[in-house]
Amino acid sequence: MRHFGHIAPAAREGLFFQEPREFGADSPAGMLSAALGATLYSPATRPRLADDVIKQAGRGVVSMVLCLEDSIDDSEVDGAEENLVRQFVDLDARGSEVPLLFIRVREPGQIVDLVSRLGCSVRLLSGFVLPKFTEERGVPFMEALASAEKACGQRLFAMPVLESPELLHLETRREALRGITRTVNKYRERVLALRLGVTDFCSAYGLRRAPDMTAYDVQIVGAVIADVVNVLGRADGTGFTITGPVWEYFRLQERMFKPQLRRSPFLEGRAEELRTALIEHDLDGLLREIELDRANGLLGKTCIHPSHVAPVHALSVVSHEEFSDAQDILRPERGGGGVMRSAYTNKMNEVKPHRAWAERTLQRAEAFGVAREDVGFVELLAAGLAE
Repeated sequence: MRHFGHIAPAAREGLFFQEPREFGADSPAGMLSAALGATLYSPATRPRLADDVIKQAGRGVVSMVLCLEDSIDDSEVDGAEENLVRQFVDLDARGSEVPLLFIRVREPGQIVDLVSRLGCSVRLLSGFVLPKFTEERGVPFMEALASAEKACGQRLFAMPVLESPELLHLETRREALRGITRTVNKYRERVLALRLGVTDFCSAYGLRRAPDMTAYDVQIVGAVIADVVNVLGRADGTGFTITGPVWEYFRLQERMFKPQLRRSPFLEGRAEELRTALIEHDLDGLLREIELDRANGLLGKTCIHPSHVAPVHALSVVSHEEFSDAQDILRPERGGGGVMRSAYTNKMNEVKPHRAWAERTLQRAEAFGVAREDVGFVELLAAGLAE
C-alpha cells in the first residue's frame, strides 16, 4: 500500500515531485509509525465490518482501529468479539488488500484470547491499541502482547493511549510520565506509536471543545500534550511517534464536492470555492488542529469519520519548499554546521539546530511524498477525495 495509492498513477505523477513510498505490514517499524496517517476508528460491532474495511482501503485509509472499548456499550463486548473474529475470517478469505489493522481492547486478557480465536486470519492483524495506559496498567498489557506474539509467531505492535487521570492531574503527572516512560522503553521494539486520548482529558473537567477550537485552545489539554511531547517525543533517539488527538465533528459530506472533483482533480480554479466550503462545514478547526499537531511534534491523527482522512493526508504531504530546505541542511558537506539562505530565499537554514527537523521532514516525505512546486493543499485534498 501507499498514501494516495487509490488515485490514478497519472494523477499522482501530476501531484508529486517525489511520490510516497510503498509499504506493508512487514515494513520496518520506523516507516510504519511515520506512515500511520489518519487512523480511522470503527466500532467492532458493525455487522458489515469487513466490507467497511475494504471500502476504506479503496478510499486511501492505510490504518484502522477496530474498537472493543469506549465506542461500544459494556453489554456488547462478547458479541463484538465474536463479530470481530468472523469479520477477520471473512477478510482473510477474500484476499483483498487491507489497511494496517489494530484492535482496541479493554483488558490484557483479551489480547491472548483474540489472537487464539483469530486463527490463520491473525496474519491481517498489525497489533493492539491499549487504553488508559499507565505503568501499572501498561505492564500487564505489554506482557500479554509478548505472549500473544510468541503464540502466533508474527510481529504485533502496541499503540498505548495516553488518557488517564493520573497523566492529566498536575500533582500526579510527573510520576505518571516517568512510569509510562519506563514501560514503553522496556518494550520499545513493540511500541509503534503513542496516541493521545484528549476526549478523556476533557471529560475529567466536564469540557468539550467547540468546532472552531482546537485541542491546543483548551489550555489544560494543551499543557498535557506539551508535557507528553517534552518527555516522550524527543528527537535525540529516545522519543516515540506521538499521534494527534481525535477531531469530534463531521458535518462535512464529501458528496457535496464530488461533481466538481470529477471534472478535474485540480479543480481548475475552484480552489477558493473548496476552501470556503471546508470552513462552512466545520473543517476549518480540523485543518488548524492538524497544522498545530505538526508544529507541536505530532504525526498522524486519530479519526472517527472518513471525511477527516483526506485533509489529514493532504496536510501530511511535504511541500517542495520543506523538502528543498531539508535536503540542503542534510548535505554531507554541511556536516560541520553553518548557516545558509534557503533556496527559496525566504528564510535562514542553520545546519545544526535544524538537522533534527530536516531528518523528520525527509522521513515524512518517504511516507507521504513531496508535492510538486506548484501543488498545494487544495489540489492534494481534491485528489484524495476524488473517485
